[in-house]
Amino acid sequence: MLLVATHSADARTTLRNVCRAHEEAVHRRFGRAALLAETQFGAFLACRLRQKHGTAVQVERTEPFLARVAAPTAREAAVAYERRDEPATPYRAFAANRELPTPAELRDERL
Repeated sequence: MLLVATHSADARTTLRNVCRAHEEAVHRRFGRAALLAETQFGAFLACRLRQKHGTAVQVERTEPFLARVAAPTAREAAVAYERRDEPATPYRAFAANRELPTPAELRDERL
């Protein structure tokens, strides 16, 4: 998908109008941003916005986040943490007595 983020009022207005006029190319709208279909038409709309508003429009290509593939360690830690007995236990304390990564290890490891 293509993520289009706007950084000015004029660009937001144009994005809103584009989304209303071409609903078939829009996966989701978030106010200042939208996910467009990864098609030539979606790319055309993103390029058109960028051409009209310059740096007030940011376009990024995205891909679905598959936690089992991209972050199995983080996923396993999150599953274990959400199954904890005491909901008030912070992750740092929860992970200390288990074979789970520390918060620092999770912060330092890139996806």
